[in-house]
Amino acid sequence: MHRLRVAELQDFLQAHAQQQPVLLDVREPWELERAALRLPGTRALDIPMGELTSRLNELPDDAPIVCLCHHGVRSAHVAAYLAHHGFDEVWDVIGGIDAWSLEMDRSLPRY
Repeated sequence: MHRLRVAELQDFLQAHAQQQPVLLDVREPWELERAALRLPGTRALDIPMGELTSRLNELPDDAPIVCLCHHGVRSAHVAAYLAHHGFDEVWDVIGGIDAWSLEMDRSLPRY
């Protein structure tokens, strides 16, 4: 598993644009309603952490997967789980959507 700071995320996505990275948001639906992050050049996939094991078939095995949550704890667990289960290119966003709100886009609501 690899880790990215929010300030590195857009450069990472541009560098991997040909592969169309997946931005895997593992937050709950109510959290997405408050603050959803959609970035150009990514395929957004929202799968709450608790549903991941039953929805693994929705994840591509031919593209980088960038995991995101509120503060980075759930996404780190998910990224480690995916790496352990054979996904080669898995990245965790350190600090999650909260760090994105603080460092990259203050218009994105914090909760």
